Amino acid sequence: MQKFLSFMLLFATLVFFWVWLNGSLATDVLFAGLIASFVIALMFRGNLSAFSDLHPTPRAIGFSVLYIFFFLKELFKSNLSLAAIVLTPGLPLTPGIVKVRTKLKSRMGRMLLANSITLTPGTLTVEMTGEWLYIHCVTVNSTDVELATANIVAGFEHYLEVMYG
Repeated sequence: MQKFLSFMLLFATLVFFWVWLNGSLATDVLFAGLIASFVIALMFRGNLSAFSDLHPTPRAIGFSVLYIFFFLKELFKSNLSLAAIVLTPGLPLTPGIVKVRTKLKSRMGRMLLANSITLTPGTLTVEMTGEWLYIHCVTVNSTDVELATANIVAGFEHYLEVMYG
C-alpha cells in the first residue's frame, strides 16, 4: 500500500509540474503529460519521490514549509556574498574542498542536503559517502570538520532531521 501511495504521489506531482510548466490544459498536452508522468513514476517508484521517506506528521509538513524559507534565505545570503567577492578588485578567493559530517540517516534527506548545498552559490557537493560530504567552497573559512559542518550543514539539517530523520 505504501509503494502505491508513493507512486501516486510522484505521479500527481509530475502531472502538476507538467501542467504548470506548459501552462495549458489542451487535450493533447495533458495526454502527453499524463503518459510521460506515468512512465517516469513507474520507472522510479519508491526511488525518486521526495515524499518516500518523509515523516507525514504535521510537524514535518510545517518544517517542510520552513525549510523552503530557510533555503531561500541562504540562497539570498550566498548570492550577496558571492557578488561581493566578484566585485572586489583582488578577488579574495580561498577555494578548497572541505569535509563535513551529516547526522541524517535517510537517503532522501541526505540527497536534499547535498542538493541544497550545491544550489547555493559558492558551494558544490562533490561527493557523498555515507555520513561524509565533500564540498567545494569558493572561500574556505575552516578545514576543521566540526566547524565546517556547523557553518555549512547544520542549518539545513535542523529542518531535514524533522522532515526525514
